[in-house]
Amino acid sequence: MRDQLPLRLVLASASPARRKILQAAGIEPDVLVSGVDESLVVTDRADELCLELARLKAQAVLTRLRPATDQRTLVIGCDSVLEFDGEVLGKPADSADAGRRWRRMRGRSGVLHSGHCLIDVTAARRAEAVASTVVHFADISDEEIDTYVATGEPLAVAGAFTIDGLGGPFVQRIEGDPSTVIGLSLPLLRKLFADLGLRITDLWTKVAPGGQSVEPLG
Repeated sequence: MRDQLPLRLVLASASPARRKILQAAGIEPDVLVSGVDESLVVTDRADELCLELARLKAQAVLTRLRPATDQRTLVIGCDSVLEFDGEVLGKPADSADAGRRWRRMRGRSGVLHSGHCLIDVTAARRAEAVASTVVHFADISDEEIDTYVATGEPLAVAGAFTIDGLGGPFVQRIEGDPSTVIGLSLPLLRKLFADLGLRITDLWTKVAPGGQSVEPLG
């Protein structure tokens, strides 16, 4: 029976942070980078932009998959953008851009949107949604901004900040799900699985101390 097949989740992202979120939640995904050109989608709506990019990433990986008959394969595509002062902010163009952004953002707040597109390859079905979280930035100094930008971390992430890395001390608080800000909302992923008639717990794995081995739970 199709519903009794073991689940396989393919993450359509090169983001190590998204993979770590899943691993910390007991899910070991396969990773296949989409290679989507994010500049292809142009819109002033942050929620529309991140969801369309999530769709494109999932679809790009889907076309390269050869699902096994003894597994039920799912693909999750994600994309994140920061909405700040009515602007849609993805990754900074360069260090100068990152520094300018932080000088605007410090002491203020923005909304981090993460689009999610989950495709059930085996059943030919799809579920998608956007998770949004308000981020309040600390009022940090010019020196802190320059030091942070010099690490290179802000150049690699939407909105030029992280909460799970070097940027964590510069975020005062958030209103919403922390995993959304990192790039993949676990509560939303659970809902998308439910929308497809699946349980996210069926993806749980048991990892031995030190990561020596992985075995299915149950």
